Amino acid sequence: MTPQRRITDNLDIMLSVLPEGVSSALRRDGRWDVLQEVILDLGRVPTARRLDGETVLDEHEVTSEIIEYVVSRIGEFDDDNRAGMERTLHRISAIRNRRGRIVGLTCRVGRAVYGTIDIIQDLVVSGKSILLLGRPGVGKTTMLREAARILAETKRVVIVDTSNEIGGDGDVPHPAVGRSRRMQVRTPSLQHEVMIEAVENHNPEVIVIDEIGRELEAVAARTIAERGVQLIGTAHGNTIDNILLNPTLADLVGGIESVTLSDEEARRRGTQKTVLERRAPPTFEILVEIQDRERLAVHHDVAASVDAILRGRPLPPQLRYMDEQGEVHKETAAPAVPAGRERARRSPSSEMSMPWSGTPRPFEPSPADDSLPYSPTPPHIPPSRTRPIRVYPYGVAKNRLEQAARYLHVPATIVGDAGQSDAIVTIKSYYRRRPQLIEDAERGGTPIYVLRSNTVGQMEHFLSELFELGHTPSANHSLDSAMQETQQAIDEILNGSRSIDLAPTSAYIRRLQHQMARQANLLSQSFGKEPRRRVRIYRS
Repeated sequence: MTPQRRITDNLDIMLSVLPEGVSSALRRDGRWDVLQEVILDLGRVPTARRLDGETVLDEHEVTSEIIEYVVSRIGEFDDDNRAGMERTLHRISAIRNRRGRIVGLTCRVGRAVYGTIDIIQDLVVSGKSILLLGRPGVGKTTMLREAARILAETKRVVIVDTSNEIGGDGDVPHPAVGRSRRMQVRTPSLQHEVMIEAVENHNPEVIVIDEIGRELEAVAARTIAERGVQLIGTAHGNTIDNILLNPTLADLVGGIESVTLSDEEARRRGTQKTVLERRAPPTFEILVEIQDRERLAVHHDVAASVDAILRGRPLPPQLRYMDEQGEVHKETAAPAVPAGRERARRSPSSEMSMPWSGTPRPFEPSPADDSLPYSPTPPHIPPSRTRPIRVYPYGVAKNRLEQAARYLHVPATIVGDAGQSDAIVTIKSYYRRRPQLIEDAERGGTPIYVLRSNTVGQMEHFLSELFELGHTPSANHSLDSAMQETQQAIDEILNGSRSIDLAPTSAYIRRLQHQMARQANLLSQSFGKEPRRRVRIYRS
C-alpha cells in the first residue's frame, strides 16, 4: 500500500456480528489489509477470502443457528438480498433456497481508502463524465466513493446509492463520502427513477452512481449527461470491448449500428459496403479500465476509441500505475486487435455480428443516404403542405425521427398506436420479417415507408417525401440518375431485398425502368398519381 493511502475499515464492527469461533480465527490470522470476504454456507466450513487465496476459519460446519445469529445482528435484507451495518461500509449478501430461507452469507469487508483517486484525480476534477470498468472486487466502488468526497469539496454532489455500498447502511451516510448528499433506492429496479429524481429535485452538479447494469439505467444516464450534469459511474466489465458487445450497456459508449456505404466510399475505406459504426455520442466522455488496484488504462476520448475499434485499428489507451513511493506514472501502450474484430469488420455478413439498430449523430449525412443531398439549411415548406401527419415508427429510432422532423420543420406527429397513424415508417430488416402489424397495415391501406437503414439521412428523405418538400421530382430527376437508381435497386433485390420503390419520375423514364426490371427477370408496377407516380420493383 502506498504511503499516501489512509484506510478506514471498521473491522471491529464486522467481527462483532460473526460467531465467536470465526472472529477469533480472523484475529489470530491477522492480515486485515488483504481480507475481502467471509463466507458462511450451510453445511460447509466457514472460509475467509483474501487477495492471496482462501483459508478455512473453523473446522466445524456452519449450522442454521450460526446463520440466524449473524442475520439477527445486522440490518434488514432488501430486494437485492443485501444488508449492512449502520455507519459502516460492510455488505452482507444472502443466498436463499427455493422457499426463501437463508442458507448462505457473503460478508464483504467495506473500506474507505483515502487517496485511491489520486491516480485519476485530474480526470475527476475535469468536469467530464467518467465510467469506471473492472471485475467484481477490484475496487470500483472504493474509487467511486473517494471521487464523490473529493468533488463534494467544491461542487454539489448527489450519490444514488442502490445497495448502500457507497455511503454505508443507515440513514446517516458514512464520513468517507464527505459533504456528498446520498439518495437511497427502495428497490434496485427503481434505480433509474431515483437517478432522474436526483437531477430534477436536488440541483446537482455531479451524480455518482454504482453498477449501471440495466437498459433503463443506461437511458437515465444519457438523460443526465444531456442535461449538462457530470456523471461518474461504474459498470461490470474488463475493457471497452465488453461494453460494446453488451447490448444493454452499449449506449453508454455511443452504441453500434450497421450501415451500408456507397461504392465509392467503400473503395476509399478499403472495406465491404456493410460496416459497423457508432450510433450516437457516448454518454461518458472518459472510460477507465481498472486492471488492478494500482494499474489503470484510460481512454481519454471514448468516441474516438469506439470509432477506431469498429474500424479494426484500436487506439492505444493511456496506462497509469502508482509505484511504492506514491508517484503516478503514465505511458502509452498499443493493445492488440481483439480476436475476430478485423474479420467482423471486413465480412459481408458483419451486419449480423452486432444486430443493434440506431442512428448516427444528429444531422450528419450517412454515405448510404446519397439519394438525398445534405443541406445545412432546412427547405421551405409551402403552406398547403403543412397539414399534420401522424406517423408510427416501427423499428425506427423515435427520438431521431423527432429530431429530423424538427430540423425540416415539418408537422409530423409521432404516435404510439399503429391504428391511429396516417403512415407507418420502418426499416428494411423489419419489413422483410412480415410481422402481423405490417400485414394488417397493408390490408387496411395504411401507407408504409421502408427505410434502407436507421439513419438520419433516410429519415429526412422519408419526411421530405411525406410532406412533398422541394421542387417537382420529375423536373430535376435526370435520366442518368434514374437509371443508376434503378440498377442499384435491382442489385439489392437480387441480393435478397423483397421490394424497392424508386423515386417519382416522368412516364418516359418509368417505361425504361420497367424494361430494366424485365431484363433482370423481376416484376415491376407503377403506382401513385402524377407528379408523384413511381415504379416499384419486386421479386416474382
